[in-house]
Amino acid sequence: MLISTKGRYALRVLVDMAEHQTAGYLPLKEVAQRQEISEKYLESIVKELVKNGVLTGVRGKGGGYRLCAPPEQIRISDVLNYMEGSLAPVACLEAGAGPCPRAAECRTLEFWRGLDEAIRNYAAGFTLADLMRRGQPGNDYII
Repeated sequence: MLISTKGRYALRVLVDMAEHQTAGYLPLKEVAQRQEISEKYLESIVKELVKNGVLTGVRGKGGGYRLCAPPEQIRISDVLNYMEGSLAPVACLEAGAGPCPRAAECRTLEFWRGLDEAIRNYAAGFTLADLMRRGQPGNDYII
């Protein structure tokens, strides 16, 4: 399984926003500069996060984005699912996948189910607050 740039950048941006959250909204330009991510690319990431209720935004002077919930309530598994669509290691385990005609004789299905469960449980065990506690604040994230 390979997490896309969108998924990795979404986590970086959310950690940055959580570390720099104030009473107001954070301009996207500032976040983009700190994280060395194109502001245009960041807009597409933020759009998904707003659509899924992770961020809220305001346009105009004093505008920007902020978290919709405390970092302790934002699960990494949710963010990655919003950005990636699925964390399933194989297509037959994705949500909404039809029944596999080979499931009865599939010798690898048990392995894939175990891997899928391990990935889901591991990602669900972390919140944005957990990522904030790892390392020093700043733009030195390696994800």
